[in-house]
Amino acid sequence: MFGDFLSRLGGRETEAEQPIETPRAPTADDLRVALDRAESLVAGGAAPSVVAARVRRVTATVRDTIPRLEVVGLGSDQGYSVMATATDYLPEAVNGYLRLPRRFADSRPVDGARTSLMVLVDQLDLLGATMDRVFDAVCRDDATALVAHARFLEDKFGPASSGGRLDLTGSGAAEPPMPPMPSTPVPGAEKEGATDADEPSPLAPPSP
Repeated sequence: MFGDFLSRLGGRETEAEQPIETPRAPTADDLRVALDRAESLVAGGAAPSVVAARVRRVTATVRDTIPRLEVVGLGSDQGYSVMATATDYLPEAVNGYLRLPRRFADSRPVDGARTSLMVLVDQLDLLGATMDRVFDAVCRDDATALVAHARFLEDKFGPASSGGRLDLTGSGAAEPPMPPMPSTPVPGAEKEGATDADEPSPLAPPSP
């Protein structure tokens, strides 16, 4: 109390320190909800088909990439690009177009010879190509790990083409090959389709 009084006399009022609140990182479910909202913006003919198709291309690639974010992490450049595309870049681009009257957006040049529709299409193409590269990159990381593991197994157990043999005796000797199948018919076996007339008589003399 006395310190507060002295501070007021000196013209300095103490202010309570306010805790700094950092925004919560979006979860995979948050990103999917954001993608649903972006798709709803162009549903039902709200935007031309060239826009709707490109929006769906971006959202489909992002949906395929979301499960891989646990590996690359949202803090990485790839993870941030995916998150920002779903929650900011994509909906902002579409909303900027939808806020304009359709006749103006589709026919009036605003950037050189480009109309607002052409600007949006170029933005969506850029986002789609970027998300394709991110998706390929995160999948390639897994593919590289798979190839490395396959090489480790080949070095340890031999080429996969040979199949290998298990030495259950521990002697290190190779398993002997299987004996060949007999090429002569087994005695007493009946010939398929033979009749009694085809069989030689036991009383007939042997042929020379």
